[in-house]
Amino acid sequence: MAARLKSNVSKYLLLAAIALVVFLSLRYCSGKTKPSGHPRDYAAIAKEGIIRVATEYNSLSFYVDGDSISGFHYDLIQAFAHDKGLKALITPEMSFTTRLEGLSTGKYDLIAYGILVTSELKDSLLFTSPIVLNRQVLVQRKKTSEQDSMYIRNQLDLAGRKLYVTKGSPAIMRIRNLSNEIGDTIYVEEIDRYGSEQLIAMVAHGDIANVVCDESIALAVADSLPQIDITTAISFTQFYSWAVSKQSPALLDSLNTWLDTFQKTKEYQTIYRKYYDKK
Repeated sequence: MAARLKSNVSKYLLLAAIALVVFLSLRYCSGKTKPSGHPRDYAAIAKEGIIRVATEYNSLSFYVDGDSISGFHYDLIQAFAHDKGLKALITPEMSFTTRLEGLSTGKYDLIAYGILVTSELKDSLLFTSPIVLNRQVLVQRKKTSEQDSMYIRNQLDLAGRKLYVTKGSPAIMRIRNLSNEIGDTIYVEEIDRYGSEQLIAMVAHGDIANVVCDESIALAVADSLPQIDITTAISFTQFYSWAVSKQSPALLDSLNTWLDTFQKTKEYQTIYRKYYDKK
């Protein structure tokens, strides 16, 4: 089992590394200026002709598909860049905290990944119009019997359990609120090295017990990991958006104006169905 887990996680990390190398190479070959060390707004981005974007490497947002790159957020940001006459330099970054740090230092102009809009994050970020609807779910192994004491049947069963999340995940606030709602402690373990898909693989192969992540990510890998259960909801369905720095209001306006138009087009519907309506 340990060997299988190591093989699966290694595969994910290898693919992420390949994608990262590809885009770092593109960045090097572009011969453009380096990040300024502080957030840029749209005028500076347009002047350089490059928008720097962080996303997460997974089978929904951004992934290697043969000799090309695919993903819902990848396709959307490429469409935005094309319409604005920009070149998108997209970096897959597994750590949510690192993505936030990159945004604050000007390494990235935009986080193009579905982010749950919370009051806490609103204090430091500007969010675009909603990109998708999503919710957080618990990922655990399927029950072995009706008496399986490890199986979590509802939110009340989370009392005293440890839940794994990616470091800095917005899900942490929801778990804290849920802990207050059920009147008991729910322990949270933040993982910096792996993204949601890697943590789900670890659940599937018995290395850890419970993960909280976005339902869209869990659904994307459920068919290939039949041993996992994703039926227990942690949150209600909510809007998820992209994010920019609070020092980039013009970039936010540009993104929102574009999204309002683009989401009404056949091109957007094609992209959406490709990743969210596969069945």
